[in-house]
Order: sequence, then structure tokens, then C-alpha cells
Amino acid sequence: MDHYKINNAAMPRLLINLFIVMALSGCVTTPNRDKEQQPVKNLPTHWEAKPDTAIVPPSWLAGFSDPVLQGLVRESLLSNFDLQAAAARVEAARASVKISGSGRWPQMFLNPSYERGENHAVGKPTDKLSTFQTLFDLNWELDVWGRIKNSQQASELESQATTNDFRAARLSLAARTAQAYFNLTEANLQVKVAEESIKDRRTVVDLVRGRFNRGLTQGLDLRLALTDLTSAEAQLADNRNRVQLAARQLEVLLGRYPAGKVNSQTKLPNPPEPLQVGLPAEILQRRPDLVAAFERLQAADHRVASAKKALLPRVTLTASGGTRSSSLSELIDPRAAVWNFLMGLSQPLFTGGRLTGQIELQNAQVKEALSNYRQIAVTAFSEVEQSLAAEEWLRQQEQALHANVLQTEESRKSAITAYRRGVIQILTLLDSYRSTLSAQSEYFTVQRLLLNNRINLYLALGAEV
Repeated sequence: MDHYKINNAAMPRLLINLFIVMALSGCVTTPNRDKEQQPVKNLPTHWEAKPDTAIVPPSWLAGFSDPVLQGLVRESLLSNFDLQAAAARVEAARASVKISGSGRWPQMFLNPSYERGENHAVGKPTDKLSTFQTLFDLNWELDVWGRIKNSQQASELESQATTNDFRAARLSLAARTAQAYFNLTEANLQVKVAEESIKDRRTVVDLVRGRFNRGLTQGLDLRLALTDLTSAEAQLADNRNRVQLAARQLEVLLGRYPAGKVNSQTKLPNPPEPLQVGLPAEILQRRPDLVAAFERLQAADHRVASAKKALLPRVTLTASGGTRSSSLSELIDPRAAVWNFLMGLSQPLFTGGRLTGQIELQNAQVKEALSNYRQIAVTAFSEVEQSLAAEEWLRQQEQALHANVLQTEESRKSAITAYRRGVIQILTLLDSYRSTLSAQSEYFTVQRLLLNNRINLYLALGAEV
């Protein structure tokens, strides 16, 4: 038996109403946001800290001639647990796209069952009844206005944004691994400098003790030399502590047990050639965090459109049917099938403000997403400008400290000779040793800062590993 729930005479009127509402729904569209749209006012055509422009290198890791560094970065990208969690979020986002898009397709369910019972009538033998039935239900909302499609597009954009979050996390992990490696290398160098300084201080103590034993100097000079030695030994202990801290921090990034046993090179690598950067507007498409923020803004636009279309009528198709028999063989007989079909139109009239509140909520989230995008862009521009400016003065500082190391080394040699001759006091001699140690320590520190700043610049520009 066929059951039609729609009156044939009412069909033309329904179609006319659907056509009118469809025409009105065309007004619900998403904004055409251009990626080239300036997120801030007066976006310059060049970087203020470095006016010249060129192409950012495709890979910054290869620019460092350090195979140990390259191996550690590759290991972190494979074994870091935070990055693996970010990859799992990408998989979850892709699954959410499938879930959100499932509403555009018919939902069909099959419900087979078997029933057995007995009929106990008075004065009659007991009848045993067995019944088989196969039922199905079909529900399908026709996405006439694109409400479900807008929701699916929002999920797709969120999935793309999550993928770009993963790219950003990958670049950040590579940068942090390189910087942790530079920190460990510098800490080891500081240990070696402190060890050499202690050897020199012990030589001074032996010299002063010999002069004291011969009556050529006072006991105060020996006390000052011993105090300077113990101070250097305390500095060495602090430097060794920095080594084990830096090693464990690096091992955590590598996904290893933090045993403090990771090795580094005996010197810091030379930074690549000075980087020539592109235009400020180029990072809007290059940096994955900016791309992700823009995609979330577009996703919010689609959610607004979906919320507005929820005010429009919903067209649904519903069908159900099946067979019921005491014999399995009759279940597949089409003559025994019974089904019905329903086409319905549902128009929201009063929802207590739920639908309008949802529109207001989505509009507010669009404003939030737009502000987030602009803030991330401003921060990105600032990071590039700051790294470019720091590159210049760090290089100048490195050159000055290198010259200072050479000068203090010569001063130390002259001071020890002058003290042996009794020309200078012990304080002058000790000060020359402290100046040498300080100059060498500061020189290694600025070398590490220069390397870290270069990594920050690569990260700010969105350069790939």
C-alpha cells in the first residue's frame, strides 16, 4: 500500500513558496574576504629595519653547516610528543569534516527483528507464533538553502586551519630544537672557559704563595688570590649546572628520557649568509599561523551564514517500510512490502530567541576572529622587524667583543709579567684575569644570541625547515 502525505492540489502552492524562499535565501552570503586585504592600516611596502628585498630561502636548516644540529632537528620532528598530539588534532579535524557533511546525505537505517510468542486460549491447544520483520527508515533533509553546506565548509576551513597549526608547531619545534642545541653548545663552551680560567687562577695562587714565602708580598695578596680562585670554581659549578639543564631541555624536545647525556659540537656553528627578506605582505600567505587565523575567520563567516539560513524553512523527505511475515521466504517477496513516503516543510515560528541568539553569537565570533587575525599579523610584523634590527646590532656587538677578547688576552699576559717584576699590585693582576674570563664568556653568549636571533627571524618569516 502506498501512502502519500502531500495533497496533490497543494503541491503547486508549496513549490511556489519554496521558490520564493529560495530567492530570498540568496541574500545570505559569506563576505568575499581577500587574503591581500591589509590587516593593519598603512602597511609598508618594505621592512623598516631592512629596506632591501629578496626571496626567503626555501630551507634554513641546510644553511647551518652542522650535521649534528640537522640530525637533532630531524629527530625532534619525528619523536616529539607535542608534535604528535598536533598531528592527532589534524586527524580529528578531518573526521569532524566528515561528520558535519553527513547531514547532506540521506540517513537510512535497517531494523530487522524476530518475535516469538504463545497464545493460551481457554479450552484450545496452545498456539506458538513466530514473526519475522524487516523494517527500514529513511530521513533526508534537502539542503535547499545551503545551511548544512555552510556548516560543512566551516568545518573544512577549521580542518585546514588545524593543518596549518600543525605546520606552525612543526616550524616552532624545529626552531626551539636548534636554539636548545645552541644553548647546550654555549653552556659547554662556558664550562671550558671556566676550567681554563681556574687553571690560570691556580697558577696565580702558586705565584703569589711563592712570593709570600720569600717575603716579597703580604698575606693579603695571597688571600685575594685564593678568594678569586674560589669565585672561579663557583662559576664553574654554575656553568656545569647550566649544561645539564640545557641537555635535559633538549632531550625533552627530542622525546628522549631527560638523562642529560645528549652531546653537542665543540663550537657554535657559523650563521648562514645575511638573510635578505621579502615584502611585509608576503608573510600573510607564508606564515602558517597567519593562514590558520584567516581560515578561522572564513569559517566564522560560514557559521554566520548557516545560522541565518536556520530561519528559513526546512524541506525533509521521510520514508519507512518493510515486510512482516511468519515465514522467512516471504520477507523478500516485494508483494508483501508496505511503505510510506512523506515530504515535509518546517518553518521556525517561535524558538524563544534561540535562532536569533545563535546569529548574534556567530556575528560576535566573526568579530573575535577578525581581531585575532589582525593581532597575529601585527605580532608577526613586529617579530620580523625586531629580528632584523637585532641582527645588525648583534653583529656589531660580536665584532666588538671579539676585539675585546684579543685585547684582554694581551693585557692578561702583560699583567702577569708586570706582577712578577713587582710593577703592579695583585688587584690589577686579578682584574686582568677576570676581564679575560668575562670577555670570553660574553663573546660566546653573543654568538649564541646571534644564532638564536637568526632562527627567530626564519620563524617570523615562515621559512620552512
